[in-house]
Amino acid sequence: MDIIHHFDSAMQRIVGDAPGNLRLALAYSGGLDSAVLLHLCSVYASQHQVHLMALHVHHGLSANADQWVEHCRQHSAQLQLPFEVAHIQLGSTDDEGVEATARKKRYAALGEFCVTHQIDVLLTAHHQDDQAETILLQLLRGSGIAGLCGMQQSHTAPELLGSDSLRLARPLLDVPRSAIAQYAAANNIEHIDDESNQDPRYLRNALRLKIMPELAQYFPGYQTRLARSAQHAQSSLSMLEQLAQEDYLHCLVRSDSAILDAARLQTLPDTRIDHVLRYWIAAHHRKMPSTARLAEMRRQLMTARDDARVSVRHGDMEVHRYRQQLSIASCVSQAPSNQPFVWNGESSMAFPAFAGTLCIVAAAAGEPGVRRDWLMGRQLEMRQRQGGERLKLAANRPTRDMKSHYQSMGIPYWQRERLPFIFADRDLVFAAGVGVHGPFLEIGDHCVVLSWIAD
Repeated sequence: MDIIHHFDSAMQRIVGDAPGNLRLALAYSGGLDSAVLLHLCSVYASQHQVHLMALHVHHGLSANADQWVEHCRQHSAQLQLPFEVAHIQLGSTDDEGVEATARKKRYAALGEFCVTHQIDVLLTAHHQDDQAETILLQLLRGSGIAGLCGMQQSHTAPELLGSDSLRLARPLLDVPRSAIAQYAAANNIEHIDDESNQDPRYLRNALRLKIMPELAQYFPGYQTRLARSAQHAQSSLSMLEQLAQEDYLHCLVRSDSAILDAARLQTLPDTRIDHVLRYWIAAHHRKMPSTARLAEMRRQLMTARDDARVSVRHGDMEVHRYRQQLSIASCVSQAPSNQPFVWNGESSMAFPAFAGTLCIVAAAAGEPGVRRDWLMGRQLEMRQRQGGERLKLAANRPTRDMKSHYQSMGIPYWQRERLPFIFADRDLVFAAGVGVHGPFLEIGDHCVVLSWIAD
């Protein structure tokens, strides 16, 4: 196999015809695969005048980790490439295991480096054998079609890298590891050997060391066929995602919202409802539930009475149904404490504990508001709902309890406990989502308008 040809073709697909405008970084562990990719990338960067740097993550798991850092630093220097190293601590791995925890923290560190150095594309040395391992693992876990797609050659991964614009690319994904090893031998490329790769306690190592050699005896070249199956799965997934997007847009309450209409959703078959829910959850960048959990979520949301209040919790999110509408919100870990503050003329003030921002702007002509000179410099306090609060929206309107206001304004039950109040001493001045208490309202060019924007 001509590995250089495959690499160049892949890079053209990844970066296009104008690579000189991009900044590239390579995840360089020092192992065989990344050492070969470093060699190929350094030649490519020189030929195309591309900015390239090498990034190394020190996990602290091996006694040889410090030596690996120096090895990578020296070889990067020989190729005249900028080099950076990140030290990470795994901490507790009880929930996910060492492999998953190390992967998550490694990519987070790489993403942080890339954002700092304004990198456009992060390159990794995954190859065809890695793709085969991934697909086999997903099969053994009973994954759906998304899992059977394996790895893509180029994509964004904001939940992994912490950036919406940074792309993750694998230019050697179509290249078997045997070709990489041959290239390394032919070009005298030095690399390190991570002893943990020989530990069969890790699932990928067990596949690589014990199962895949057996497969190769009976199914020579199976890696290529599994990669082809992944491409078929990717094509099928693309069509399913397109259908899910069309159904999702049809089921939105409004085109500019992210709230689903339960009645429209109920007209779809269960499988399409599941695809819409997955698309919706992914759009909120939330952890995807298992098939069984998603089915239970669908059952609770779709079989409830029209007037029912339903809340389904999954991970750090809650899915709510209220008045035939489905909404996603973050879970509230604990009630915030009262927070004193003073307004000194700011147009907005963030209150992270209350998950929102208070906006204060000049009132328009004829618009009622609070006197600016009364509000300026006054000792105020942001409070959570305690119960018993009452408010009137205008001098000619009755004073009503908050439940009545919330119901008339269609504010969902799950939002009500999250909307804060502003008090001046014992007096209620403002209720988020509802408005200013009538006795504090005036009309004039000396007034300001208060509003609340939830995160």
